[in-house]
Amino acid sequence: MTDPMKAFSFDTPGSMLVEWGGAARMGELLADWFDARNLLIVTDKFLHQAGLLEPAKASLAAAGFSVTVFDDVVADPPEAVLMSCVAQGKAAGADIVMGLGGGSSMDIAKLVAVMLVSQQPLADLYGIGKVRGTRVPLVQVPTTAGTGSEVTNITILTTGETTKMGVVSHQLYADRVLLDAELTLGLPPVQTAATGIDAMVHAIEAYTSRHRKNPLSDVFAREALRLLARHLVPACQNGTDRAAREGMLIGANYAGQAFSNSPVAAVHALAYPLGGHFHLPHGLTNALMLGPVLRFNMTAAAPLYAELADVVLGPSDEGVQARSAAFVSFMEDLMDRSGAPRRLRDVNVPEDSLPMLARDAMLQTRLLVNNPVEVTEPDALRLYREAF
Repeated sequence: MTDPMKAFSFDTPGSMLVEWGGAARMGELLADWFDARNLLIVTDKFLHQAGLLEPAKASLAAAGFSVTVFDDVVADPPEAVLMSCVAQGKAAGADIVMGLGGGSSMDIAKLVAVMLVSQQPLADLYGIGKVRGTRVPLVQVPTTAGTGSEVTNITILTTGETTKMGVVSHQLYADRVLLDAELTLGLPPVQTAATGIDAMVHAIEAYTSRHRKNPLSDVFAREALRLLARHLVPACQNGTDRAAREGMLIGANYAGQAFSNSPVAAVHALAYPLGGHFHLPHGLTNALMLGPVLRFNMTAAAPLYAELADVVLGPSDEGVQARSAAFVSFMEDLMDRSGAPRRLRDVNVPEDSLPMLARDAMLQTRLLVNNPVEVTEPDALRLYREAF
């Protein structure tokens, strides 16, 4: 007889549209979805200058929208970028916000949608469930297949030279999400690899999370991993492969829904200091730490890794330990084939920085508590050395 199911909740955005080329009819879509007409698009300069916004902007103008573009978002955005975006949105009278880009653009869009109407200072928003009241309508349109930020309720901001803080609140879930894989066609191979592995980390850590793991998050995590494992290398090898790009975008979205409800753990905890100190892309830092953490977690997570082996390798009669080892080997081989950098030394992380990184990783208690195995500072140092 199985144990009774534990109570759980599962939250996600209100509505999602998956449509190749959907961005080119953005005006029609938003006019149907919302009454607001003063739109603030939050993005980065590269996407704006590359012309990726132009079809959407033309469609929006034809539908009667007044469009303001904020394109100063950078990776690991500092508080100043957020406040500048809020000021520009208020000056334009924005009453609807769209995040269009990678995770940083969508993260900023979430908080801007709140702060356009909220009287709360930013300092009061940090933490879990601190946002009060409502926000203006929020639409998210990802252009990378990795972060899953379009379906999560968290924004991470850089608050100092190497420190980050997060805002977690149900108000940060988007009203609408558009998944248009055509927007990901220009993503370079290394970025495709790093963001794709980032999404796979989301799925794996959600599936093995010590807290809030639930049957629905498991469904999303498994399907995310299946799609990402199948399409990662083809997407890296041929950036115009439509099926691969669509599979990656859907997979990353599923992984985002999984970890938004069953949170990530030690891979992310060890990745954050690498990003903070050496300004490495988040997806890349996750990829660098995944192998060591997977092997470290096998003492407790082997049965779950064995289940994931069935997802990516097909069923087998092998025992749990053999299947768990096969899963870890599969992931490491996949990362090798993707072309992503594999060692800390390959991205110019100095060896003498590893003790500092281990100390900083211990500050990520929000994440470490979810790991299936306790991670001490000596453990973290060993993991960094293994990754080096």
